[in-house]
Amino acid sequence: MSPAAGALLDRHGRRPGVLRLSLTARCNLACPYCCPDDHDPPGLLSLAERHQLVATAASLGFTRLRLTGGEPLLHRDVEALIDRLRPLRDRGPGADGGLEEIALTTNGVLLSAERARALRQAGLDRITLSLDGADGASVARMAGLEGGSDSARQGERLLARVLDAIENAHAAGFDPARGELKLNAVIARHRNADQVLPLAALARRLGVELRLIEFMDVGNRNGWNAKQVMPAAAMLELIQSRWPLEPAGRPMHGTASRWRYRDRPDGLHLAVVASITAPFCGDCNRLRVTADGVAYTCLFAAQGTDLRPWLRPHGDAAGLRQALADLWRHRDDRYSEERNRSGAVGRAPHAEMAYLGG
Repeated sequence: MSPAAGALLDRHGRRPGVLRLSLTARCNLACPYCCPDDHDPPGLLSLAERHQLVATAASLGFTRLRLTGGEPLLHRDVEALIDRLRPLRDRGPGADGGLEEIALTTNGVLLSAERARALRQAGLDRITLSLDGADGASVARMAGLEGGSDSARQGERLLARVLDAIENAHAAGFDPARGELKLNAVIARHRNADQVLPLAALARRLGVELRLIEFMDVGNRNGWNAKQVMPAAAMLELIQSRWPLEPAGRPMHGTASRWRYRDRPDGLHLAVVASITAPFCGDCNRLRVTADGVAYTCLFAAQGTDLRPWLRPHGDAAGLRQALADLWRHRDDRYSEERNRSGAVGRAPHAEMAYLGG
């Protein structure tokens, strides 16, 4: 389909679509693939500045908003922000600059029943929880809780909290059958590859779609090397050895290739995100904005564009819109595909995953 006249396109003909807005760089866990900060950068955006940023991005064609971190539930104004953005979502995507959905990714530790209800009532449409193991020792290892004699017990308590969070989200009205509740797991070969089948079994028991994510070379702290990557194809082979799967494809602009369990009458899906072995730069439509207002056009970028000059002191809506449009028109990122072709890794330092919002 040819692009509509006047559509905003980057240098590879990609339209804007998803705005990933980080609310904090801090986290209450220390996952080794993410290596979050224990403090926020100075100059965080205010509630009003975030609203202006999202509304301006929506006017340019960004129709889906995902709130991220660090851990976004550490931010005290997350419900207030969603409530303030709800009129954009109620308006819907189109010429009026509305949103199709507001989503959030969390590790679930702070997702109490009350918090889940508050998020739903504020207008949150979808929630994704992160869980990288199905037993206490694995959860502790992947959450950075190793070292103490009781790390496995800490992991069991953390696992219980995430399972409670899944139940709380479901009870608050986030329906897994409609894709409103999903589970993410990052898999690294020498850390938690043995958890692929247990995580799949857990997700099947809960009736929640599991998204298995290859360990990515984001940031500079996580010690990434190619030998630690468990390819998505290997994960799928493991799961297919236990349960029959049939391909459901990768949605346009989606990050995950989806598979349907053939033995499940409820149509439950499994998904894999193969950023390393099967990159999907060709239709990537994501813009990431950090908690302090710096925009990055790629998860693997080294530098971003500071948007605060157009947000402060009083806001320049026209200037912000022009800055975002110019940033997208000059976007040329295809890092994962170029890395795959050349085999080169680490051509320049990358911004850290927690700072970018993953």
